[in-house]
Amino acid sequence: MESLEAWADRQYRHAAQALLRSVSPVGLVKTRPGFGQTIVARRGAIVASPVLAAYDPDPDYFFHWYRDSALVIDALRQLNQDGLEPGAPEHFADFVRFSLALGQLDGRALLASREWRSRVRADFSRFVRSDEELAAAHGERIAAETRVNPDGTLDISSWARPQHDGPALRALAVLRWARATVLSAELAAAAARLLSADLAFTLAHAREPCFDLWEEERGLHYYTLRVAAAALGEGAGWLEERGERRQAEACRQAAAGLHRSLDDYWLEEEGFYRSRILPGGPRSAKELDIAVILATLHASGGSAGGSSHSVRDPRVHATLARLEALFDAEYPINHGRPAGRGTAMGRYADDRYYSGGAYYFSTLAAAELCFRAAPGAGERQSRALQDRGDAFLETVRAFTPPSGELSEQFDRQTGAPSSARDLAWSYAALISCIAARRASAEGARIEAGVR
Repeated sequence: MESLEAWADRQYRHAAQALLRSVSPVGLVKTRPGFGQTIVARRGAIVASPVLAAYDPDPDYFFHWYRDSALVIDALRQLNQDGLEPGAPEHFADFVRFSLALGQLDGRALLASREWRSRVRADFSRFVRSDEELAAAHGERIAAETRVNPDGTLDISSWARPQHDGPALRALAVLRWARATVLSAELAAAAARLLSADLAFTLAHAREPCFDLWEEERGLHYYTLRVAAAALGEGAGWLEERGERRQAEACRQAAAGLHRSLDDYWLEEEGFYRSRILPGGPRSAKELDIAVILATLHASGGSAGGSSHSVRDPRVHATLARLEALFDAEYPINHGRPAGRGTAMGRYADDRYYSGGAYYFSTLAAAELCFRAAPGAGERQSRALQDRGDAFLETVRAFTPPSGELSEQFDRQTGAPSSARDLAWSYAALISCIAARRASAEGARIEAGVR
């Protein structure tokens, strides 16, 4: 049987190629007859899935989600560092230009031209945004749009808005690119404009209620606050270097305050970080949510960080243990699994989206958390964490089809791929996870050499 390391290397290369199908997919044209639309993707757009579907049965993911696109462009940075994608800097430049152009979108312009509404079929009119909502979509509110069409136009469908994690994640991705790559003067200036706007938006709106990363509940969310704190904290250093000391200090203080507020999400009796606090105080059935693990990873970007709310936080690992127990009990594919295979991980209890099953990026996140926490944990603990990460990765291998294609989910009953096919986030998660595994192994070798 092929070793896990050999499979991981092979799948990493496959993910690198598959990910690029979602980046600047200019050869793809998406028609939405119900909305009277024909969408021709532009350079710089990143679609959540390049597979053209219309809930037939696969979902229509031919959109540029702010969150997903930031995760993908960050994965491209990793591929660029590994020498697997020499075109990555050009893709980053296109992404920056596309993102800056989105700031000019204005829903009022749509309202001034009523012709587009005449193309919407009568049976689809209930899915279209109201005039009031479109009239408010301009200026900085465009950054809270959740998603846009990959031709750079507003999404006219009713959806969960506002969402505030996208600008913070995009700021983190741009900061990491700027640190890792020598940018041309023109691109550096464009990236600086985008970064300044995203930091300003995050500073102004991080504490306001918005929809969670699953776009289902409005409230204050661990994920959104954690990535906002990271963006503002890292952005403060960048602003300081530019001589913008007042804005840098405002970002630094806001980041510290957000980080402290995350302590309120710890539930001592239950033993996990809750993922959300809803307006008015009702408890959510989705409090135990993989979003907490994703927040920890997406905010850190490869660094271990401090102790609290980092990959080394014992409370984060306690949350992961509670999630393991939940999905061990809830998913038949986890029952009686072979030795050496970890838990197939989902989102939260009683999920009903498509198969309501395991997600590739959830299971990969569990593995990555272990790999990231291993270096510096002491020889015995480090080995245990690496083994635990490998067990989760073995589960991903077990439910990855021979083609290497990663969908969004794999069914809780059968393990068959389900929901969106060729999900860019799934490939980005695999790239990040394997990179963390390699770094963990290298760290272990260095520690062994020092001893």
